[in-house]
Amino acid sequence: MTYDHARTRGGLFLGLGAYFLWGVMPLYFKALTHVGAMEIVAHRIVWSLIFLGALATFWSRWSRVGHALKNPKVALVLVLTSVLIAINWLIYIYAVVSGHVLEGSLGYYLNPLVNVLLGTILLKERLTRAQMAAVALAAAGVAVLAAGAGDALWISLSLAASFALYGFLRKVTPVEAVEGLWIETAFLTPFAAGYILWLQGSGAGSFLVTPSTNTLLVLGGAVTAIPLLMFTAAAKRMPYSTLGFLQYIAPSMQFLLAVLLFGERLTTAHIICFGAIWTALAIFVSEGLRTGRAAARERREAAEAVVAAP
Repeated sequence: MTYDHARTRGGLFLGLGAYFLWGVMPLYFKALTHVGAMEIVAHRIVWSLIFLGALATFWSRWSRVGHALKNPKVALVLVLTSVLIAINWLIYIYAVVSGHVLEGSLGYYLNPLVNVLLGTILLKERLTRAQMAAVALAAAGVAVLAAGAGDALWISLSLAASFALYGFLRKVTPVEAVEGLWIETAFLTPFAAGYILWLQGSGAGSFLVTPSTNTLLVLGGAVTAIPLLMFTAAAKRMPYSTLGFLQYIAPSMQFLLAVLLFGERLTTAHIICFGAIWTALAIFVSEGLRTGRAAARERREAAEAVVAAP
């Protein structure tokens, strides 16, 4: 699979933006610790549907939504991805509100390794020896951290598996970001809305109680949709293995927030893993730049040879 250089560069900026927003997202969920994880997820789904519907209207995308829904294979895949992203949201929010941001960050450290595995095996994306060494180093660092994760390791493994599969399926499914995410939230909205109505009717709901909580829950639509749209757009524009390594940005930011702001305990295993992963990232990025320059030089030389030919 080949990628246009300008398109790949655009994907790089989209990916960086998505992972930065995900990196600071624990701040948002910490402000909602008084709301249950399932209720937060339900509101994320409903308000995302409304937010994405407005975008689809503004950008005239409804015909594409209808076209995607008329394709049984696409619709079936989007049902699956809607379940995967709902599981991912629920587990991650639980991790943040229950004081397991470090385990959440571990899950997103594991995720790029799964992305690389999917990219190389299923999409036939090739890695150089230096990149394979970077993967091995990152895997070793994550293994050290996983060994000390204890009972909360299920959080990390579930987050890694659900989001890696979600990203892979969205990459290979012929539907754009806005249309696909709107369909996913549309599939989930009846369940989410029903749960919200049940909570509100039983007096256990958090909505319409305080203005600050109302505002935060409504903003969940934009908070949810914007980085996901950027991510799915980036996945269409660049190699999936490279996109996977960019994802170390988000868990590293979450890692720092957990230790420096939330006061979670930093162990020796965390320090070893943090160092190994950032070393691996430096190797991977530098190797990518080297191979990119070499490919550009080869294209330039080939073009010059064509011009010089009689």
